[in-house]
Amino acid sequence: MPDLLNRIWENLAERTGGPMNLRFFLQPAMAIFFAIREGVSDAKNNRVPYLWKFATSKGDRKNIVKEGWKDFGKVFIIATILDIVYQLFVIYRAKTENRFYPLESLIIAFALSVIPYILFRGPVSRLVRMFVRKNKSEQT
Repeated sequence: MPDLLNRIWENLAERTGGPMNLRFFLQPAMAIFFAIREGVSDAKNNRVPYLWKFATSKGDRKNIVKEGWKDFGKVFIIATILDIVYQLFVIYRAKTENRFYPLESLIIAFALSVIPYILFRGPVSRLVRMFVRKNKSEQT
């Protein structure tokens, strides 16, 4: 097990350099874009922030995940496909690896799409809500 985790960690660290490393900027940027869009929508519609809603809801988590999947699902799928292409490039073209590791593709896709989305949607919602309240109090 420690060898497996060590190999995964080394392979993930190697992906940040070399071919196709621009995806490490573009994919989180797209996830953050969707998070900002939905965070503003949450604030305007007076909805509870996404992660807080997920953590405190008892039986409605499936619908909450579906709501998030509509936004970060596209980025997750693209991240998975690009990592598969990256692995195939490294295996067959650069010949630095001998095997294909699909779990690593899913880990990368999760890190590049889901984590930024979850981390940004709630704070954006709170910031927008704070500024909306401030503007309403200044207008009165």
